[in-house]
Amino acid sequence: MFSVIEEALFFHLAVRFPRNPNLKTSPQWSMQHAMGSKMPNLTLITDDSTREMQFYHGSTARELLDAAGIRIRSGCRGNGACGLCLVQIVAGSANLPTKNERLILSPEQIERSIRLACQLIPEKDLCIRIINMVSKSGWWDLSPDKLPCTPSHLHPKTCVQFPRIAYGLAVDLGTTHINLSLWDLKHGHRVSSRIGMNPQSYYGMDVVTRLIAAGQSPENAHSIACMTLDAVHEGLMDLCSRGGFGLRNVCEVTIVGNTTMLVLLTETDPHILLNPHLWTQPIECKLDKPQTWVNILEIHQQANVNVISPLAGFVGSDLLAGVLATQLMDHPGGLLIDFGTNSEMALWDGKKLWVTSAAGGPAFESCQIQCGMPAEEGSIYRVEDWKQDSTQMHFHVIGGGEAIGLCGSGLVDLIAVLRRNGCLTRTGKFAMSHLNDGFIIQQGSRTIRLTPVDVDMIQRAKAAIGAGVKTLLTMAQMSTAELNCIYVCGAFGQHLNIPNAQAIGLLPDISSKRVELCGNTALAGCERLLMSPTGATDLLSLRSRATVINLSGVSDFDSMFMENLFLQPMKVDET
Repeated sequence: MFSVIEEALFFHLAVRFPRNPNLKTSPQWSMQHAMGSKMPNLTLITDDSTREMQFYHGSTARELLDAAGIRIRSGCRGNGACGLCLVQIVAGSANLPTKNERLILSPEQIERSIRLACQLIPEKDLCIRIINMVSKSGWWDLSPDKLPCTPSHLHPKTCVQFPRIAYGLAVDLGTTHINLSLWDLKHGHRVSSRIGMNPQSYYGMDVVTRLIAAGQSPENAHSIACMTLDAVHEGLMDLCSRGGFGLRNVCEVTIVGNTTMLVLLTETDPHILLNPHLWTQPIECKLDKPQTWVNILEIHQQANVNVISPLAGFVGSDLLAGVLATQLMDHPGGLLIDFGTNSEMALWDGKKLWVTSAAGGPAFESCQIQCGMPAEEGSIYRVEDWKQDSTQMHFHVIGGGEAIGLCGSGLVDLIAVLRRNGCLTRTGKFAMSHLNDGFIIQQGSRTIRLTPVDVDMIQRAKAAIGAGVKTLLTMAQMSTAELNCIYVCGAFGQHLNIPNAQAIGLLPDISSKRVELCGNTALAGCERLLMSPTGATDLLSLRSRATVINLSGVSDFDSMFMENLFLQPMKVDET
């Protein structure tokens, strides 16, 4: 029988393939092609264009969109689990909503003919409006609030063998985003930065689904690796072309990331991450053909490409970089939490670095949350206190425009506000019968509703964090009172309201003055490794003092998980 942590990790193991991965081999195609029957039309409406295409019966709308080169947001390989590939039927005939759609979509959405493209099968002529297009702009400048906490100036690096102008590239390879930072190696300062989407999401929004996809065939594994490296190349080209920098002057590349991303990038055997017994073992992610990478990236022919291997199992080099960036090991009693689909934690007791990771699921990335979205323009990132007798709830939106959904920090605020006002019980249930379908924060052209399923996903994610924190404190023989500082890392914590996070049990209940929101410490640490002459030595010292704890092997993990499911301050000191 699986433990709770194993159930959380393997939640997505039952992956189904899209209905027709190869359209030309489908029986329907062969029959219609042979008979020469007239093909129906699919009309696609986007924000700025309308186009038509003919199609063969039996294909899903997502398959047809993929074939036409139109990219729609997706994170589940087309099995209807992520709820991202939203389209709206304007006119025409299609199959009825599937069971998966009725689980993911709200009754209001289904009534408005909103469907999931991967579940929608056109039957005759069909016209659909694409709601959730992938952004046309693949790469954006990292805004000042998203830039790492690394000092803007580090010591210059001696590069005698390289040209007079030499740049270094720091890469943080995340599950959802890829962050790039270009440094002047000779003068020791950051010159430009970019952030873009990780294209691996085509194979699944969560890491386990991607690992399964890579393990199905060498062709899949190679495709995932190539699309990732191509994305880094595309981002680097955008960065250099817009900034007037020469690709051939890039002489150093340092890459950090979570373990799954590094395994997929280097085509390391993905099965080692699907075996819980190997989660505390070191994993070496190395380049078999570094010159091939140099050629693909089009950088200096003698450039050094350095992939920083994970610590072990699901503890990646992004955590190692975060420990270096926050200087955690200079602060006994310091706790670092890097929130994500796989959340990593490190506790320094003054002698030993205790490390673990918790399968928090996709809630922190706002995936599979009906009202959720990434922390980008249009997302609600802050919800103000509210009284039940108030007619309107006040919130703040990234970019200041119309609200589209809630990012992670907005979800935390909303749940804390509803809990404080008695709308939610400590068990996560809505207190009033008229809220059985959820709480509507905005109604109109875009209805934003927090559902009971959304609350449950946040509860499970935070319970895994709470159990992980308690485990680390127990191993270090420390109490919450002995925590001198907490470093909250990752995009999730960027706008986090600390008191609200503590009220629902997402963070240990210590003085908010001792909690620091650090942003992207993975990129910050990667920059330090890129620029520091002692980077390799620092990493060796860190690895030698680290002890990795596999939560699936902790005997009382399940009880700790259950304790921390409640919407109340974190329970970590009780025996």
